[in-house]
Amino acid sequence: MLAIGIDTHKATLAACALDELGQPLAERTFSNEAAGHRALLDWADEVLPAARIGLEGSAGFGAAAARLLVAAGREVREVPPQLSHRERQRTRRAGKSDPGDALAIARVTARETDLPPVRLADTTRDIGLLVEAREDLVAEATRIRNRLHADLVVLVPGYGATAANLVAERNRLAAGRLLRSLPGVQAELARARLSRLGHLVAEAKALENRLAGAVGDHPLRGLPGAGILVTAKLIGEAGDLRRFRSADAFAMLAGVAPIPASSGQTHRMRLNRGGNRQLNRALHTIALAQAWHHDPAKVFIARKRAEGKTWREALRALKRHLARVVFKLLLIGPTEVAQQTA
Repeated sequence: MLAIGIDTHKATLAACALDELGQPLAERTFSNEAAGHRALLDWADEVLPAARIGLEGSAGFGAAAARLLVAAGREVREVPPQLSHRERQRTRRAGKSDPGDALAIARVTARETDLPPVRLADTTRDIGLLVEAREDLVAEATRIRNRLHADLVVLVPGYGATAANLVAERNRLAAGRLLRSLPGVQAELARARLSRLGHLVAEAKALENRLAGAVGDHPLRGLPGAGILVTAKLIGEAGDLRRFRSADAFAMLAGVAPIPASSGQTHRMRLNRGGNRQLNRALHTIALAQAWHHDPAKVFIARKRAEGKTWREALRALKRHLARVVFKLLLIGPTEVAQQTA
């Protein structure tokens, strides 16, 4: 199959076109900006007008180029980094270079017939961005909260009797009263941090409410253990389900499909440490909630334990089962998860 591979970077796009034998036909590097994207499209139309284009990083540095190529009617596929990484070792080029990476991406594009289409901006992508923004706010709030605890230990020894933590609003108000009349630079900075913490908590809550409006009626919400944030994470990370040929492919991406590790007369499966760790984390959260509070899941875990599996192995089996359930619920979900996320 004729193919073009594109390796994306912040400032450049390296492209390589393959002939029918899988050998480099033409190579070129373009600037990663509007003029460079148009030059890339013109070059692709001239060199291989009917070729499939494979692109690594279509949701990052290559997003704008992917949009232009798709709008021009070109078939553009997303090449997973793990596939192109393995292919780089077969290119027989010394060292590592952008053209060599583009060659590896092109060969994967030509060989793998079921690569997913590139992920363009859609409602699921917007939900994923909202989830990421909220997680950034929560991480920053945690950092400031920890710094405030260190300040309070010095400024108000024994403050824990009045403000046991800085999570609840009443405790933040109590900490503010303790700091109000204290002199010195450290107290001044602590008050500023406390004010910033309040703003971060409010911003995170506003995003959570926005997510609740976006995914509250999704079928995933009926799955025990799938709260608003977990549901939003699953929708945002899964994206367009056309990217997956089956529930098994979804499970592999989520890192919950076991990997064969048999040799000789030993037959076993090992833990899959690859895949999308955000999807894996969301499935793990649901599995834990069900293992403790959902009767069918308790029965499932007990049966696996009776088969001789450890608790962790039984939980992994539950996660694999949940991947199928989640995939089906994502498939029957509305075409547009919400009319808008604004």
